[in-house]
Amino acid sequence: MLIACKSKVEIDRLKTQLSNEFEMKDLGEARKILGMEIERDRAKGKISLCQKQYLKKVLQRFGMNENSKPVSTPLAPHFKLSASMSPKTGEESHYMAQIPYASVVGSLMYAMVCTRPDISQAVSIVSRYMHNPGKGHWQAVKWILRYILGTVDVGLLFQQDKVTGQCVVGYVDSDYAGDLDKRRSTTGFVFSIAGGPVSWRSILQSTVALSTTEAEYMAVTEAIKEAIWLQGLLDDLGVQQDHVDVHCDSQSAIYLAKNQVHHARTKHIDVRFHFVREIIDEGDILLQKIGTADNPADMLTKPVSLLKFKHCLDLIGICKIC
Repeated sequence: MLIACKSKVEIDRLKTQLSNEFEMKDLGEARKILGMEIERDRAKGKISLCQKQYLKKVLQRFGMNENSKPVSTPLAPHFKLSASMSPKTGEESHYMAQIPYASVVGSLMYAMVCTRPDISQAVSIVSRYMHNPGKGHWQAVKWILRYILGTVDVGLLFQQDKVTGQCVVGYVDSDYAGDLDKRRSTTGFVFSIAGGPVSWRSILQSTVALSTTEAEYMAVTEAIKEAIWLQGLLDDLGVQQDHVDVHCDSQSAIYLAKNQVHHARTKHIDVRFHFVREIIDEGDILLQKIGTADNPADMLTKPVSLLKFKHCLDLIGICKIC
């Protein structure tokens, strides 16, 4: 278990209490927990997280070695995955029965949740077909493994910044009707603190959006719910932040969130998405415009070019660590 506190005296007191009740071993300063490797540079005020050893074991387990060819992005634009790729013959079903599809996706999902926001969009897509994967889906999963092979030492970097301080900053985006099966849109958001991501998500929206504005608006709602939770968590940790900035690249969605007037083009939107207006009115969350080129959440909604992908990684402190 990890123990965190501003006071070394309180940490020592807690350790003493625990050792009186349980058999325990003090491993000192945290260096590894749940497969995550922790590195500190106190002189420069930096801390990093990565899963190099865990990912190496995953690659070895599923047959990725030095003979495999690494790729530069988690998923290439030519992958157009859909349910139509599922096995249609007994031969295809027999072939896929020998493939550890669910095991690979599950292993990738753990890395995605802990330290690898860069594979969120790709893992989100391939995980939709775990109940009946086909050869096309398996090719996409192998592509993600090849990406991991070339970026096994990538992780999260957090560093002190006197300009932004300890403020949480959020970015949100959506990809309109990107799902080929039900034409649902994808919500992607990422929140960072001290220059590194602390919360991220890439997920299909629950309903079909009728416009890009509606898709962006629903994505903003999900991001603001996460922002409220993060603000409460910071408050519990003793970090005071008056408001959380959430950046969105859709001006129309921002206007819709700030405008209380219902009109013909928005009256069909589920009322639960409109709670965002009340939150913005209270001033706890500030919804701001950001250019698409500088929105790191863009990589969480769709495959992007290598240049844009690297720019997104740089914006939120995902870099080579180990």
